[in-house]
Amino acid sequence: MRLLITGGSGFIGSALVRYLIDHTDHEVCNIDKLTYAGNPDSLRSVQDNNRYWFERMDICDTAALTALFGTYRPTAVIHLAAESHVDRSIEGPADFITTNLVGTCSLLEAARLYWSELPGQAQSRFRFHHVSTDEVYGDLDGTKALFTEESPYRPSSPYSASKAGSDHLVRAWYRTFGLPVLVTNCSNNYGPYQFPEKLIPHILLSAMAEKDLPVYGDGQQIRDWLYVDDHVRGLIKVLEEGKVGETYNIGGLNEKTNLEVVETLCELLDARQPLAGGRLYRDLITFVQDRPGHDRRYAVDAGKITGELGWQPQETFESGLAKTLDWYLDNPWWWRRVISGEYRLERKGKLK
Repeated sequence: MRLLITGGSGFIGSALVRYLIDHTDHEVCNIDKLTYAGNPDSLRSVQDNNRYWFERMDICDTAALTALFGTYRPTAVIHLAAESHVDRSIEGPADFITTNLVGTCSLLEAARLYWSELPGQAQSRFRFHHVSTDEVYGDLDGTKALFTEESPYRPSSPYSASKAGSDHLVRAWYRTFGLPVLVTNCSNNYGPYQFPEKLIPHILLSAMAEKDLPVYGDGQQIRDWLYVDDHVRGLIKVLEEGKVGETYNIGGLNEKTNLEVVETLCELLDARQPLAGGRLYRDLITFVQDRPGHDRRYAVDAGKITGELGWQPQETFESGLAKTLDWYLDNPWWWRRVISGEYRLERKGKLK
């Protein structure tokens, strides 16, 4: 297949691109605006591969997208481009509405126009795979239930509300226009190359610098943690074998409180890079004021994708976290360029 991937320079997108180039014969065109979270450094290992192309583009630009579809003639789209940080959505919701709603609409229209003109077999083979989040379902506080594909949408933040809206748009284009779509909703991802504003890399890099380790509220917010390469394998499985019009939840089967995550990271660092004088990293933990509207628990039932498509995570939380820590310890060149802002100075390609 020739895949058009939006947001392919971000955390999950770059993991998907690397996996596709390294482990399949598919061709990849990566579309990315290269905002702060888009990092070309994350794709250094594949950037010169003859099955990989990069186009710097804003997905809100329908005309540019339409031209790109005509140039690359993709077999499928995997749509990952999104503003995705809850704290940033609280500080500035408008960017989330623009990218996650307007951008998704523009991409859907460009894809629909392209798909509608494809010849029979190519048209029946085409797929539009929309990648979303478990946060659209809201909060599971006070219950032992799990999010399923039938759970009602109850988003809490501007971020999750904008993603919920994009999910509805994708399903509307399927119902109204017949565009062959697939939707996946994933739990919290973690792993190598994750932007340092997210919990795990933020705690890791703060600990390595012997800074305070901030934990929101009482730290008892529960999340289901999914190693990014397991997510990538799930995305490919759904693209290749999923039923058109269906939604699949992809979860890591690893419910942990935020405090448990931070304490586990501290223990791993104590063993790998101990502090001087017998001090412990957990002594750096500091509880800070909770974010507004903070959901207490997310947990995903991945039974559908497991039962119907045979996918299941290969990493436990412990094995995935150890791999993540080792990667950050072994690759300071990457995160130092992020922290310094140097990675943003080498943008390639004119923004369309």
